[in-house]
Formats: sequence, C-alpha cells, structure tokens
Amino acid sequence: MSDIKSLLIKLTNGLSEQDVIVDEYPYINNFLSKSYVTKKDNIYKFNSKYRAGTLGLVQNETAYLNVIGEYVRDIFIGEGDLANAKQGDLVIVQRLLGKKGSPSAKVVEIVGRAQSYSVAYIISKDGRKSMVDLKTNYPAGVETTQEELNKYEYGDVFKIDNQDFTIMEKLGNIKDPLVDEKIVLAQFNKHDEFEPEVLELASSFTEVDASKYPSRVDLRELPFCTIDPVTAKDFDDAIYWDDQNSTLYVAVADVSEYVTPFGAIDNEAIYRSFSIYLPHRSIPMLPRELSETLCSLQPHVDRLSYVFEIKLDLETLDVKSSKVYEAIIHSQRRFNYEEIDNFLEGRLEAEDESEKRVLEYISKLKIITDRLKVKRLKVGYDFHSNELEMFIDENSNITHTTYAEETPSHALIEDCMLLANKEAAKRFTKGVFRIHEPPNQLKLQNLYQELAGIGMFVDIKKSIKETITEIQTQAKEMGLASEVDTLIIQSQMQARYAPFNVGHFGLGFDEYTHFTSPIRRYSDLIVHRLLKAINNHDTEESSYVLRNIESLCMSVSEKERESSKIENEFMARKFARWADENIGGIFKARITSTDPYLNAELHDEIQGARFSITHGLDAQLFEDVKVRIDKVDIAKAKIYASVVERVERDK
Repeated sequence: MSDIKSLLIKLTNGLSEQDVIVDEYPYINNFLSKSYVTKKDNIYKFNSKYRAGTLGLVQNETAYLNVIGEYVRDIFIGEGDLANAKQGDLVIVQRLLGKKGSPSAKVVEIVGRAQSYSVAYIISKDGRKSMVDLKTNYPAGVETTQEELNKYEYGDVFKIDNQDFTIMEKLGNIKDPLVDEKIVLAQFNKHDEFEPEVLELASSFTEVDASKYPSRVDLRELPFCTIDPVTAKDFDDAIYWDDQNSTLYVAVADVSEYVTPFGAIDNEAIYRSFSIYLPHRSIPMLPRELSETLCSLQPHVDRLSYVFEIKLDLETLDVKSSKVYEAIIHSQRRFNYEEIDNFLEGRLEAEDESEKRVLEYISKLKIITDRLKVKRLKVGYDFHSNELEMFIDENSNITHTTYAEETPSHALIEDCMLLANKEAAKRFTKGVFRIHEPPNQLKLQNLYQELAGIGMFVDIKKSIKETITEIQTQAKEMGLASEVDTLIIQSQMQARYAPFNVGHFGLGFDEYTHFTSPIRRYSDLIVHRLLKAINNHDTEESSYVLRNIESLCMSVSEKERESSKIENEFMARKFARWADENIGGIFKARITSTDPYLNAELHDEIQGARFSITHGLDAQLFEDVKVRIDKVDIAKAKIYASVVERVERDK
C-alpha cells in the first residue's frame, strides 16, 4: 500500500513520472481529474490553488491546516469549510484567494488519517466491553458487535488500520510487559522482520574479495580501528591518524556498494530510514546480513569503505586539503569506549605490536581532537543534557537505569566524525544537509523568563552565543548544568534534513551533513551516492539522486522524529510499569517544569521517570522534592504523584 502522506509531500515538491510507484497512480489520476494536480514536463505537482496537509486544532467548526511538504504558515479553515473533516485527517484544501487576513482555505477532499495506524484495547464501559484508543480512551472506530467483543479479554491490545478502521492484529494484553514493544512499534507500522526477497538479496552477497575491486584504493596496510559502545554490532566507521603527515582517515561502511536505488533493500531502507534502538535490542534499517556483517567494519577482515582523507594544518587546525574515495580497509582492532578511556587514563597497555601501533596514534590523535573541540566551542555550543540508559530483564521489566556520561573516548570519536561530516557538506550545493536554524526571539524571551524564575539573572549580550555561554556558566555554579542545558535545547529549533544549506546553529558550522552512519541512517546513504556521482563527474547520476530530494529530506526528518518517539515512549511504558509496582512509595525527584503543568523527574535508585504532579506542596522549577506515587495509567504510560516534602539539595 502506498504511503499517502509521503505521496502528498512528493506532489507538493514535484514528482517525476518515472518515480511514481504502481500504488500511487490511482491517487494521482483521481487528483488530475479534479485539477488538484497538474502535469507539466512529466512532473506531477499540486496546482497552485491547492494544498495538502493535516487538520490541526478544531474549535467551533474552524480549524488550521498544517501544510505538509513545505515550511509555510498554517492555513485557517473557517466555519462551513471543514466538509466533515476531523482533527488528524489528511486533507486537500482549496485556497480562498482575495480574503483579507491570514491565509484561508476550504477542505475539498479527505484522503486519509495523518496517523495511519493506532493501538486500541478492551475496557469495561457501562458494564460492557468496549474497544477504545489506547491514548485517548475514545472509541476506536472499529465496527464490532458486542458478540465479537465478548470473545476478547479485558486489556487485550490491537493494532488498528485508521484508513478503514479494521483490526490488523492482536498484539497481546496490556497486563503483559512484553506487549509494550509491540505497542510502540505498531503505532508507526514498524517491524523487525524483512520480506523474503529483501533477505534473499541481502544473503546473496559474497565476502569481500579485494582482487575484484582493482579501482579501489587499497588501505589494508593502514592500522584502522573502530571505537564503539560495548554492545554495538554495527560498526559504521573506523579511524586512522597518520601523525607524520597530519592526516586523519575516516573510513565509513560503503553501504551504497550493496544497496542500489529502487532495489528491494533500498525500498525497505527508505521506509525505515533509521535503525531504532530499544534498551534490549535494535531494529535495524538494513538486514542484519549487511548491518551486522558485510557492511560492518569488523576487525581482521577486508571491508569495502568510503574514506575521507583529511590533511590538517597543525597550527590553525584548519583543513589544508581533503579527498573522499572508495577503498578497501582491514581494521586491526575493535575497541569499546571503556577500553580507550582506560588506555587514555594509563590503565590499559598494548597486548601486541599491532595494538601498540594503534594506541600510539590514538594518544597523538587525542591531543588533536581536544584542540579541535576547543576551537569548535568558540562558535558552537557545549550542551550537557543527560542521555538515559535503561536496562530490562527477560520479562521486560526495569532492572536499573543510569545516565550515560560523555567520556574522553566519546569526545575523540565525535570530533573525528564532525570533521568528516563538515568536509562532505562542502562538496555540494544541493543534496542532504543537516540544518539547524537559529532560535526565534520569542522562544529566547520565554527561556530568559523561566531562568529568572529560578533566580538567574540573564544579561543579554551582543550575540546569542555569548548570552547562552553566560547562562551556562551561572547554571554550573548553581549545580543545574544539565537541567538548564535541557531548557536551552527546548528553546531552540529542531535540527532537520534539508536540500539546501542554511548552516548548523548548534554546532556553529557554516555547512554540515551526515556522512558517517549509512548503516543506521538513510540520509548518509544518499550523501554517499551523491558524492560518488560528483567524484565520477556523472551529472546524470547526480541529477537522478537529487530528483526528489526535497520530499526525501522531509520524509527522513519525519522518520527521525518517529524513531525518537518510539524510543522515548518505550521507556515511558517501562517506567509506568515500575511505578505501578510502587504505588504509595515515596521517592526523590526534581521539578522539571511548572508551566503549564507541574512535572518532576525521578532522581532516586531508579532515575529518569517523569511524573505529573497533581497534589501536594507547591514547588519551584528545579527544586528537589520527595514525591509519593499516587496513581498510574499503564495504557497511557502516565505516572501521577504528589509532592510530600521539600529536600535540601546536596552541595
């Protein structure tokens, strides 16, 4: 089935006839017959009178259209112009020209639901079984008889197709912690399994035989290494520092050699766009035969890679020259972050000559990356928002949580990757950029007001950079560095993918893209294809890669948000189950927001759970308190608590 939302984005930006898939033709022909869409030079595009989008807030028979496929103001839909459309519907509207005031329109066609899938479960309502939406408790819209409902148990959970309001599958029962994973994946139609034809193709590739790639640069003699989390299975990138020539090599898995445009693997990779990382496992973008084996830069085997060779000026740390090319590498060692940290702190020594050679350049490279970071932070930002790590047992219940800390090994790898990503972005003017626009003044004013509420005096400097650096200095003195950094991040625009460059505000880079993780991000795979076309002076291939780049950037940005929602909601569901076992318990927490609602975050033996505070003592932003867990809504993954005591903060 065609993704109707994706099609609407394509038609907003212009869809080439040769890129239309079979499922999309019925929609396109329908839209052509009604003049919503025009066809010119074999490009299908919305007529200028029409727009597509999601119906936003509906009040008093009026609504706003959140236009999809372009970044423009919402369009007002007045009384009598809704045509029975409801909030969350995907609609096509006709613009009403000539009216004064904000842009307005009327709904001409409802084409589906913005959320194609949802999750429902069985509850007792008025003494009878009823199927309701898991998150709203409203009727799920599925036509079922009482007789059919009676076949199910209370708490049974289902995946619903919102286009025709039918049950797709039973996921389990809300009482079972193992159902949480199925719930979060079902909402966005994510799945772990790959179709047989995808698996067959992924299994058809043979191990790398260097003799079959005479045109590739042979770098197998260079002592590359990978540095990743201890649990990692997909090794996207390897590094080597040539100290004698002041040259950094960043070798990245050459996924584009195996995943060709419009093939079975590529179609699935576009649909997924990202790997999803849950506490207990990953759901990969690519089949594991590629992501964890043939593409992964494993040690002691030949691997195809796409390599950036970057020569630095050691005085200024500017890039003197760089080149990117297809190569073969043979990684000497797979390190985890802890091993490199131990080495840098003098607690790990080389076990053999090969390892000694690698660790010698790591210690020299660390000096370079430390200097690169200092230089970078003169224009960019250094945020310390904590990343929560959750651990669960075989029954899918929390065992413990920790906050991940950035260590010297993380910093070393990060600045190597940032350098390669920056160099990649310099090579094209249209493609896939990772952009981050500056925050608007209204959001900044709200931030300054919030900080004033906790007794922080904000001195507005000449630049946003100076002002925020001053805020961070004060926050550190108050012992609130990560909390205030989280507020600053919330006040900023969301980073996204875009076909044209506007720079990256947060990093302070004039141009930036994602190049270094093609195993787990589709954006990087597109960048590889584009750079190869540019290197080969293949204008036909580069125009082919760029043909629907606007739509692709929007789609990938949306899939990124979906992946993030899945990862966050899974943890919220685990916290809710933990809280349900601890109702009445009193725990330490910190107030994280006071407007519009009072919320707190758990800072006890278990960390990171978020509570809605509904009763008890008043509390100030970032105040440490003790809370009592009063009630838990497992279905909505909500925890309700009361503030019972204020706590003097540890100095």
